[in-house]
Amino acid sequence: MILLGLLIIAIGAFCQSSCYVPINKIKSWSWESYWIVQGVFAWLVLPLLGALLAVPAGRSLCELFSEAPSFNLWMTVLFGALWGVGGLTFGLSMRYLGVALGQSIALGTCAGLGTVMGPVLLNIFFPENDPLSQLTFSVILGVVVTLVGIAIIGVAGSMKASSLSEEEKRAAVKDFNFPKGITIALLAGFMSGCFNVGLEFGSGINFGELTNPMFRTLPATLLVTLGGFVTNAVYCFYQNSRNRTWGDYANGAVWVNNMFYCFLAGALWYSQFFGLALGKGFLTDSPTLMTLSFCILMALNVVFSNVWGIILKEWKGCSSKTIMVLLTGIVVLIVSCFLPQLI
Repeated sequence: MILLGLLIIAIGAFCQSSCYVPINKIKSWSWESYWIVQGVFAWLVLPLLGALLAVPAGRSLCELFSEAPSFNLWMTVLFGALWGVGGLTFGLSMRYLGVALGQSIALGTCAGLGTVMGPVLLNIFFPENDPLSQLTFSVILGVVVTLVGIAIIGVAGSMKASSLSEEEKRAAVKDFNFPKGITIALLAGFMSGCFNVGLEFGSGINFGELTNPMFRTLPATLLVTLGGFVTNAVYCFYQNSRNRTWGDYANGAVWVNNMFYCFLAGALWYSQFFGLALGKGFLTDSPTLMTLSFCILMALNVVFSNVWGIILKEWKGCSSKTIMVLLTGIVVLIVSCFLPQLI
Protein backbone atom coordinates (compact mmCIF):
# COMPACT_ATOMS: atom_id res chain seq x y z
CA MET A 1 0.00 0.00 0.00
CA ILE A 2 2.83 2.41 0.86
CA LEU A 3 4.58 1.75 -2.46
CA LEU A 4 1.30 2.38 -4.28
CA GLY A 5 0.91 5.70 -2.47
CA LEU A 6 4.46 6.73 -3.42
CA LEU A 7 3.84 5.65 -7.01
CA ILE A 8 0.72 7.84 -7.22
CA ILE A 9 2.67 10.81 -5.83
CA ALA A 10 5.42 10.11 -8.38
CA ILE A 11 2.91 10.13 -11.25
CA GLY A 12 1.62 13.50 -10.04
CA ALA A 13 5.19 14.81 -9.85
CA PHE A 14 5.87 13.68 -13.40
CA CYS A 15 2.75 15.46 -14.61
CA GLN A 16 3.72 18.68 -12.82
CA SER A 17 7.22 18.58 -14.25
CA SER A 18 5.68 18.29 -17.70
CA CYS A 19 3.27 21.21 -17.33
CA TYR A 20 5.61 23.75 -18.95
CA VAL A 21 5.81 21.74 -22.18
CA PRO A 22 2.27 22.69 -23.37
CA ILE A 23 3.00 26.35 -22.62
CA ASN A 24 5.54 26.31 -25.45
CA LYS A 25 2.63 25.64 -27.82
CA ILE A 26 0.77 28.83 -26.86
CA LYS A 27 0.78 31.39 -29.67
CA SER A 28 0.74 35.21 -29.76
CA TRP A 29 -0.11 35.72 -26.08
CA SER A 30 1.99 37.63 -23.60
CA TRP A 31 3.26 35.86 -20.50
CA GLU A 32 0.74 37.53 -18.20
CA SER A 33 -2.17 36.47 -20.38
CA TYR A 34 -1.39 32.78 -20.70
CA TRP A 35 -0.19 32.57 -17.10
CA ILE A 36 -3.50 33.70 -15.61
CA VAL A 37 -5.59 31.68 -18.09
CA GLN A 38 -3.79 28.45 -17.24
CA GLY A 39 -4.18 29.53 -13.63
CA VAL A 40 -7.96 29.60 -14.00
CA PHE A 41 -7.80 25.89 -14.74
CA ALA A 42 -4.92 25.02 -12.38
CA TRP A 43 -6.01 27.07 -9.35
CA LEU A 44 -9.79 27.40 -9.66
CA VAL A 45 -11.66 25.00 -11.94
CA LEU A 46 -9.78 21.75 -11.33
CA PRO A 47 -9.24 22.29 -7.57
CA LEU A 48 -12.99 22.98 -7.27
CA LEU A 49 -13.81 19.72 -9.06
CA GLY A 50 -11.31 17.92 -6.85
CA ALA A 51 -12.76 19.40 -3.66
CA LEU A 52 -16.23 18.21 -4.68
CA LEU A 53 -14.95 14.64 -4.47
CA ALA A 54 -14.52 15.21 -0.72
CA VAL A 55 -18.19 16.14 -0.27
CA PRO A 56 -20.49 13.23 0.71
CA ALA A 57 -24.01 12.95 -0.67
CA GLY A 58 -26.41 15.45 0.87
CA ARG A 59 -23.68 17.89 1.91
CA SER A 60 -22.01 20.84 0.14
CA LEU A 61 -18.74 22.75 0.02
CA CYS A 62 -20.51 25.91 1.19
CA GLU A 63 -21.70 24.02 4.24
CA LEU A 64 -18.19 22.70 4.88
CA PHE A 65 -16.53 26.11 4.66
CA SER A 66 -19.22 27.81 6.74
CA GLU A 67 -18.76 25.25 9.53
CA ALA A 68 -14.93 25.31 9.45
CA PRO A 69 -13.08 27.38 12.07
CA SER A 70 -12.75 30.81 10.46
CA PHE A 71 -9.16 31.24 11.69
CA ASN A 72 -8.00 28.03 10.02
CA LEU A 73 -9.92 28.83 6.86
CA TRP A 74 -8.49 32.30 6.43
CA MET A 75 -4.97 31.22 7.37
CA THR A 76 -5.20 28.57 4.67
CA VAL A 77 -6.20 31.21 2.11
CA LEU A 78 -3.54 33.64 3.41
CA PHE A 79 -0.70 31.17 3.01
CA GLY A 80 -2.12 30.38 -0.41
CA ALA A 81 -1.74 34.05 -1.32
CA LEU A 82 1.86 33.98 -0.06
CA TRP A 83 2.45 30.83 -2.09
CA GLY A 84 1.13 32.79 -5.08
CA VAL A 85 4.10 35.16 -4.77
CA GLY A 86 6.34 32.11 -4.96
CA GLY A 87 4.53 30.98 -8.08
CA LEU A 88 5.21 34.30 -9.80
CA THR A 89 8.93 34.26 -9.00
CA PHE A 90 9.06 30.54 -9.80
CA GLY A 91 8.53 31.31 -13.48
CA LEU A 92 11.36 33.87 -13.40
CA SER A 93 13.74 31.32 -11.86
CA MET A 94 13.25 29.08 -14.90
CA ARG A 95 13.67 32.04 -17.23
CA TYR A 96 17.17 32.67 -15.87
CA LEU A 97 18.21 29.10 -14.99
CA GLY A 98 16.17 26.86 -17.27
CA VAL A 99 13.53 24.26 -16.43
CA ALA A 100 15.95 21.78 -14.85
CA LEU A 101 18.08 24.01 -12.61
CA GLY A 102 15.33 26.57 -11.90
CA GLN A 103 12.87 23.94 -10.67
CA SER A 104 15.62 22.11 -8.78
CA ILE A 105 16.64 25.05 -6.62
CA ALA A 106 13.14 26.49 -6.14
CA LEU A 107 11.43 23.17 -5.43
CA GLY A 108 14.27 21.97 -3.22
CA THR A 109 13.96 25.03 -1.00
CA CYS A 110 10.19 24.63 -1.10
CA ALA A 111 10.47 20.97 -0.05
CA GLY A 112 12.60 21.59 3.01
CA LEU A 113 10.99 24.79 4.29
CA GLY A 114 7.45 23.67 3.43
CA THR A 115 7.82 20.50 5.48
CA VAL A 116 9.31 22.21 8.53
CA MET A 117 7.39 25.51 8.54
CA GLY A 118 3.97 23.87 8.82
CA PRO A 119 4.45 22.20 12.22
CA VAL A 120 6.51 25.14 13.52
CA LEU A 121 3.84 27.74 12.72
CA LEU A 122 1.01 25.48 13.90
CA ASN A 123 2.85 25.12 17.20
CA ILE A 124 2.72 28.90 17.65
CA PHE A 125 -1.07 28.99 17.34
CA PHE A 126 -2.03 25.53 18.62
CA PRO A 127 0.70 24.36 21.02
CA GLU A 128 -1.81 22.14 22.81
CA ASN A 129 -1.88 19.87 19.73
CA ASP A 130 1.90 19.39 19.87
CA PRO A 131 2.43 19.68 16.09
CA LEU A 132 6.20 19.70 16.59
CA SER A 133 5.95 16.00 17.39
CA GLN A 134 5.59 15.47 13.63
CA LEU A 135 9.22 16.52 13.16
CA THR A 136 10.74 13.21 14.18
CA PHE A 137 14.32 12.16 13.49
CA SER A 138 13.21 10.28 10.37
CA VAL A 139 11.38 13.34 9.03
CA ILE A 140 14.32 15.66 9.63
CA LEU A 141 16.64 13.10 8.05
CA GLY A 142 14.42 12.94 4.97
CA VAL A 143 14.44 16.74 4.67
CA VAL A 144 18.23 16.92 5.12
CA VAL A 145 18.90 14.23 2.52
CA THR A 146 16.54 16.04 0.12
CA LEU A 147 18.40 19.30 0.63
CA VAL A 148 21.73 17.50 0.09
CA GLY A 149 20.41 16.22 -3.21
CA ILE A 150 19.30 19.72 -4.19
CA ALA A 151 22.68 21.13 -3.18
CA ILE A 152 24.45 18.60 -5.40
CA ILE A 153 22.28 19.61 -8.33
CA GLY A 154 23.05 23.24 -7.50
CA VAL A 155 26.76 22.42 -7.72
CA ALA A 156 26.13 20.89 -11.13
CA GLY A 157 24.40 24.13 -12.14
CA SER A 158 27.34 26.19 -10.93
CA MET A 159 29.73 23.94 -12.88
CA LYS A 160 27.54 24.44 -15.94
CA ALA A 161 27.62 28.21 -15.51
CA SER A 162 31.40 28.33 -15.24
CA SER A 163 32.22 25.87 -18.02
CA LEU A 164 30.04 27.15 -20.88
CA SER A 165 30.67 30.18 -23.02
CA GLU A 166 28.07 32.95 -23.09
CA GLU A 167 26.92 31.71 -26.50
CA GLU A 168 26.47 28.14 -25.24
CA LYS A 169 24.56 29.35 -22.18
CA ARG A 170 22.20 31.36 -24.35
CA ALA A 171 21.73 28.40 -26.69
CA ALA A 172 20.56 26.22 -23.78
CA VAL A 173 18.64 28.92 -21.86
CA LYS A 174 18.02 32.19 -23.70
CA ASP A 175 18.26 34.50 -20.65
CA PHE A 176 20.66 32.41 -18.55
CA ASN A 177 21.92 34.37 -15.53
CA PHE A 178 23.14 32.21 -12.64
CA PRO A 179 23.53 34.88 -9.88
CA LYS A 180 20.16 36.49 -10.59
CA GLY A 181 18.50 33.13 -11.16
CA ILE A 182 19.73 31.54 -7.93
CA THR A 183 18.53 34.52 -5.88
CA ILE A 184 15.07 34.44 -7.43
CA ALA A 185 14.88 30.63 -7.16
CA LEU A 186 15.63 30.74 -3.41
CA LEU A 187 12.94 33.40 -2.89
CA ALA A 188 10.50 31.37 -4.98
CA GLY A 189 11.25 28.26 -2.94
CA PHE A 190 10.75 30.03 0.36
CA MET A 191 7.41 31.52 -0.64
CA SER A 192 6.28 28.33 -2.39
CA GLY A 193 6.80 26.43 0.86
CA CYS A 194 3.78 28.34 2.14
CA PHE A 195 1.59 25.95 0.12
CA ASN A 196 2.24 23.13 2.56
CA VAL A 197 1.77 25.49 5.51
CA GLY A 198 -1.67 26.33 4.10
CA LEU A 199 -2.46 22.62 3.79
CA GLU A 200 -1.45 22.13 7.42
CA PHE A 201 -3.78 24.90 8.62
CA GLY A 202 -6.58 23.46 6.48
CA SER A 203 -5.97 19.80 7.29
CA GLY A 204 -9.13 19.60 9.39
CA ILE A 205 -11.39 21.23 6.79
CA ASN A 206 -13.24 18.14 5.58
CA PHE A 207 -16.17 15.97 6.61
CA GLY A 208 -14.00 13.62 8.67
CA GLU A 209 -14.98 9.98 8.50
CA LEU A 210 -17.61 10.78 5.89
CA THR A 211 -14.87 11.73 3.46
CA ASN A 212 -12.69 9.16 1.71
CA PRO A 213 -9.13 9.49 3.17
CA MET A 214 -7.80 9.95 -0.36
CA PHE A 215 -9.83 13.16 -0.81
CA ARG A 216 -9.57 14.78 2.64
CA THR A 217 -6.91 17.35 1.73
CA LEU A 218 -8.64 18.50 -1.46
CA PRO A 219 -10.88 21.19 0.15
CA ALA A 220 -7.79 22.73 1.74
CA THR A 221 -5.99 22.51 -1.59
CA LEU A 222 -8.81 24.55 -3.16
CA LEU A 223 -8.50 27.24 -0.48
CA VAL A 224 -4.73 27.45 -0.94
CA THR A 225 -4.92 27.70 -4.72
CA LEU A 226 -7.73 30.25 -4.41
CA GLY A 227 -5.40 32.49 -2.40
CA GLY A 228 -2.66 31.95 -4.96
CA PHE A 229 -5.01 32.78 -7.81
CA VAL A 230 -5.86 36.14 -6.25
CA THR A 231 -2.18 37.08 -5.97
CA ASN A 232 -1.42 36.01 -9.54
CA ALA A 233 -4.55 37.67 -10.95
CA VAL A 234 -3.68 41.03 -9.40
CA TYR A 235 -0.17 40.90 -10.86
CA CYS A 236 -1.17 39.57 -14.29
CA PHE A 237 -4.02 42.06 -14.75
CA TYR A 238 -1.65 44.84 -13.73
CA GLN A 239 0.77 43.63 -16.41
CA ASN A 240 -2.10 43.47 -18.93
CA SER A 241 -2.82 47.14 -18.24
CA ARG A 242 0.81 48.20 -18.18
CA ASN A 243 1.73 46.35 -21.37
CA ARG A 244 -1.63 46.95 -23.07
CA THR A 245 -2.12 43.23 -23.68
CA TRP A 246 -5.82 42.98 -22.85
CA GLY A 247 -6.39 42.26 -26.52
CA ASP A 248 -4.76 38.84 -26.13
CA TYR A 249 -7.96 37.42 -24.69
CA ALA A 250 -9.98 38.53 -27.72
CA ASN A 251 -7.55 37.19 -30.34
CA GLY A 252 -9.93 34.72 -31.96
CA ALA A 253 -7.32 33.33 -34.34
CA VAL A 254 -5.42 31.60 -31.50
CA TRP A 255 -8.12 31.35 -28.84
CA VAL A 256 -8.99 27.66 -29.29
CA ASN A 257 -5.33 26.62 -29.52
CA ASN A 258 -4.28 28.64 -26.50
CA MET A 259 -7.21 27.64 -24.34
CA PHE A 260 -6.51 23.98 -25.05
CA TYR A 261 -2.85 24.21 -24.11
CA CYS A 262 -3.61 26.39 -21.07
CA PHE A 263 -6.08 23.74 -19.92
CA LEU A 264 -3.52 20.99 -20.51
CA ALA A 265 -0.82 22.91 -18.61
CA GLY A 266 -3.25 23.61 -15.76
CA ALA A 267 -4.36 19.98 -15.58
CA LEU A 268 -0.78 18.71 -15.50
CA TRP A 269 0.10 21.22 -12.77
CA TYR A 270 -2.91 20.34 -10.58
CA SER A 271 -2.15 16.62 -10.99
CA GLN A 272 0.67 16.93 -8.46
CA PHE A 273 -1.64 17.92 -5.61
CA PHE A 274 -4.44 15.62 -6.71
CA GLY A 275 -1.85 12.84 -6.74
CA LEU A 276 -0.54 13.99 -3.35
CA ALA A 277 -4.03 13.71 -1.87
CA LEU A 278 -4.64 10.26 -3.35
CA GLY A 279 -1.17 9.05 -2.40
CA LYS A 280 -1.50 10.18 1.23
CA GLY A 281 -4.63 8.03 1.43
CA PHE A 282 -2.31 5.01 1.15
CA LEU A 283 0.28 6.35 3.62
CA THR A 284 -1.91 6.64 6.70
CA ASP A 285 -0.07 3.74 8.40
CA SER A 286 3.19 5.71 8.25
CA PRO A 287 3.11 9.04 10.13
CA THR A 288 6.65 9.74 8.92
CA LEU A 289 5.69 9.51 5.26
CA MET A 290 2.49 11.46 5.87
CA THR A 291 4.56 14.36 7.21
CA LEU A 292 7.20 13.95 4.49
CA SER A 293 4.75 13.52 1.62
CA PHE A 294 5.03 17.16 0.50
CA CYS A 295 8.82 16.96 0.63
CA ILE A 296 8.74 13.73 -1.37
CA LEU A 297 6.51 15.33 -3.98
CA MET A 298 8.87 18.28 -4.41
CA ALA A 299 11.91 15.99 -4.57
CA LEU A 300 10.29 13.93 -7.33
CA ASN A 301 9.32 17.14 -9.12
CA VAL A 302 13.02 18.00 -9.18
CA VAL A 303 13.95 14.55 -10.49
CA PHE A 304 11.50 14.74 -13.36
CA SER A 305 12.24 18.39 -14.13
CA ASN A 306 15.88 17.44 -14.68
CA VAL A 307 14.79 14.60 -16.94
CA TRP A 308 12.95 17.22 -18.98
CA GLY A 309 16.00 19.46 -18.80
CA ILE A 310 18.08 16.71 -20.38
CA ILE A 311 15.41 16.09 -23.04
CA LEU A 312 15.24 19.81 -23.83
CA LYS A 313 19.06 19.87 -24.11
CA GLU A 314 19.52 22.41 -21.33
CA TRP A 315 22.64 20.52 -20.23
CA LYS A 316 24.03 20.22 -23.76
CA GLY A 317 27.71 21.10 -23.95
CA CYS A 318 28.42 20.35 -20.29
CA SER A 319 31.31 18.08 -19.37
CA SER A 320 30.78 14.45 -18.40
CA LYS A 321 31.87 15.40 -14.87
CA THR A 322 29.05 17.95 -14.62
CA ILE A 323 26.53 15.39 -15.87
CA MET A 324 27.78 12.86 -13.30
CA VAL A 325 27.31 15.40 -10.50
CA LEU A 326 23.80 16.08 -11.79
CA LEU A 327 22.93 12.37 -11.90
CA THR A 328 24.36 11.92 -8.39
CA GLY A 329 22.01 14.62 -7.11
CA ILE A 330 19.06 12.93 -8.81
CA VAL A 331 19.94 9.58 -7.23
CA VAL A 332 20.20 11.19 -3.77
CA LEU A 333 16.74 12.71 -4.22
CA ILE A 334 15.27 9.34 -5.16
CA VAL A 335 16.90 7.76 -2.10
CA SER A 336 15.48 10.54 0.09
CA CYS A 337 11.95 9.37 -0.78
CA PHE A 338 12.51 5.90 0.69
CA LEU A 339 15.25 6.33 3.31
CA PRO A 340 13.02 7.55 6.20
CA GLN A 341 10.84 4.45 5.90
CA LEU A 342 13.93 2.26 6.30
CA ILE A 343 15.07 3.91 9.54
